[in-house]
Amino acid sequence: MSLGTRIRSRRKQLGLSQIQIAEQLKMGRSNFGHIENDRVTPSSTDLKIIADILKTTPNILLGKQTLDEQLADAPEWATSKDVADFKKMLEDDQPVMFDGVPIEGEKRQRVMDILSGLFWEAKEINKITYGKKKNNKTNDTSVDNKE
Repeated sequence: MSLGTRIRSRRKQLGLSQIQIAEQLKMGRSNFGHIENDRVTPSSTDLKIIADILKTTPNILLGKQTLDEQLADAPEWATSKDVADFKKMLEDDQPVMFDGVPIEGEKRQRVMDILSGLFWEAKEINKITYGKKKNNKTNDTSVDNKE
């Protein structure tokens, strides 16, 4: 799949028009159409803006990293339900906001990376915590039985 095809597919997935994106890029609709038809390769700056508008990353648009590859970074202990929860978080099309203002570009990606790390850390802590509660109940009864 080409860059233009990935851009078009994601744009349609979000229900955006070429005009909406072209306006944000400060270019004409036909120029943006040339990007989607792979007649023109966007500059790195325009690619970052397009990725922000499409709530994704330049690497995913370029085909260098897929959602599956992001999911492959899951810890070894992650269950299929954990991975499904993480995938839902990544696919959520809600904007990343701070004080009511959308965070976009590299800052958005940095926030998403941090959230990903926190997500896996919280999952691990929950597994450890709930595992300890089960073990403590077993240990508590064994201690009571010994006394």
